Amino acid sequence: MDLYSGYINKLIDELAGLPGIGNKSAQRLAFHIINMPKARVERLSAAIADAKEHVRYCRECFTLTDTDLCPVCANAQRDHSLIMVVENTRDLAAYEKIGKFEGVYHVLHGAISPMLGIGPNDIKLKELMHRLKGDVREVIIATNSSLEGETTAMYISKLIKPTGIRVTRIASGVPVGGDLEYIDEVTLLRALEGRVEM
Repeated sequence: MDLYSGYINKLIDELAGLPGIGNKSAQRLAFHIINMPKARVERLSAAIADAKEHVRYCRECFTLTDTDLCPVCANAQRDHSLIMVVENTRDLAAYEKIGKFEGVYHVLHGAISPMLGIGPNDIKLKELMHRLKGDVREVIIATNSSLEGETTAMYISKLIKPTGIRVTRIASGVPVGGDLEYIDEVTLLRALEGRVEM
């Protein structure tokens, strides 16, 4: 038996279909939206529709943007010879928050995962290789430390090394405040191998 009327159920179902939103969160959001002033609901609805219509991939790095080039690629002050490869736009945003990376990015929109049927042709690897025909001195691979991320990093490294362009991998290791006894072996090994001079 449905607890709510058709329109409420439809709104809850649509919200519950979003990633990370369970049924309880969907109900809470639905009731919040219903109780919002009509003008605010219309602005929210218009913002969603406008984003869907106007957001596309950056011509250069393939992050999401509503212009031909994203703000990072359009910035002449950035070092365009240094490219950081990330899995998705959220990873790019995480590095941009730090404010220390002066290069540009390349967004793959996924990682190689034979188990899920995602191969090299299903992510933006051809586009990355095309970019390397320009004046690029280093590619930093910043994929996740998951099996898929590691597979993707190794694949990219094997593709790029014959070109003579420097290929590096971000370090990974023990998180700040982490207890060594709870850290997995791969992370501990990475921390040991990625050690730096003090």
